[in-house]
Amino acid sequence: MANCRRLLLFSSIFLVTLAAAAAVEIGSYGAKENTRKKLRFDREKGQFRILQVADMHFANGETTKCLNVLPSQISSCSDLNTTAFIRRMIRAERPHLIVFTGDNIFGFDATNSATSLDAAFSVAIESNIPWAAVLGNHDQEGTLSREGVMKHIVGMKNTLSQLNPLDVDFIDGFGNYNLEVNGVDGSSFANKSVLNLYFLDSGDYSAVPSIPGYGWIKPSQQFWFQQTSKKLQKVYTKSPPVQETSAPGLAYFHIPLPEYASFDSSNFTGVRKEGISSASVNSGFFPTMVEAGDVKAAFVGHDHLNDFCGDLMDIHLCYAGGFGYHAYGEAGWSRRARMVVASLERTGHSGWGAVNSIKTWKRLDDVNLSTIDVQVLWSKNPTGSRRKKETRV
Repeated sequence: MANCRRLLLFSSIFLVTLAAAAAVEIGSYGAKENTRKKLRFDREKGQFRILQVADMHFANGETTKCLNVLPSQISSCSDLNTTAFIRRMIRAERPHLIVFTGDNIFGFDATNSATSLDAAFSVAIESNIPWAAVLGNHDQEGTLSREGVMKHIVGMKNTLSQLNPLDVDFIDGFGNYNLEVNGVDGSSFANKSVLNLYFLDSGDYSAVPSIPGYGWIKPSQQFWFQQTSKKLQKVYTKSPPVQETSAPGLAYFHIPLPEYASFDSSNFTGVRKEGISSASVNSGFFPTMVEAGDVKAAFVGHDHLNDFCGDLMDIHLCYAGGFGYHAYGEAGWSRRARMVVASLERTGHSGWGAVNSIKTWKRLDDVNLSTIDVQVLWSKNPTGSRRKKETRV
């Protein structure tokens, strides 16, 4: 009988300890979420600067050779060229946020996925600049599952990436989340998101036998997006300072939507050097964005030789162009990255209000780190042409 009482006591203590440990784990995760660095526009220029890095395809560093480069580059080119390009971009553009839009590593060639992820994001980590990532179709092809890759990313320094929304019981994929960018500290918009960023997992490959090809953004993800967009718009328009229209939003994911095929050289800025590798079915996410009304542009990777932006129903659909040197490309066609800069409107002599315009351009990894294809994606008070195309700046 005494032994039974001791066993019951031990069991009770074990269960209490287990519950406490679980509470600590949940509390720590919640604390991590709550203490994430708040994104906001800078006071000096009233800007928020986003660097998009698409398709690094990082593998094993110095031993991983480059693809599709000039003969003179072959012997000395490796994953380290990708690392050097990120470092150049950060020095030149001084972004407030770096967004990695999938195929961050090429899992099939990576000896160890965790090691490759650490190396791929090392420059972002050492820069102390907040960064966020979504998954592509190659990230999970190594020693980590798709969920495992995203969990590893979420645990890294300086990242704002999230595994999935904490308040959603079920959602397809891994890496669906949103980030809010508040106005300038000390302004009337200091505690209000004036720019909303949506990140979605566009999947890898179809799991439906009768549907070939790549994955797509599922109904559960679209429902989450709709609900999040409605909530953000309500807060923005109803809470002080009350606004008549919603704050602009930007969406980031990896695989292009079928609507990216709607453009030709007459109605986009940039180049299209290959086909649009979207899913073979249309899941309807583009009309979902149109209906929501706040998204002004969507940014993808996946097709490395496309870098255009085209306006369809007042949403710009944009590619970044291939960034990584272990990713396929074209010899002589420079790897590239996309910048997006949102600017606030002036209020009075030195004050800042809501977002007034959103611009974009690309930089090439050439001798001059050339800037190309500057264009306005959205303007609060559009005047004249909404598009400006330049070959070099």
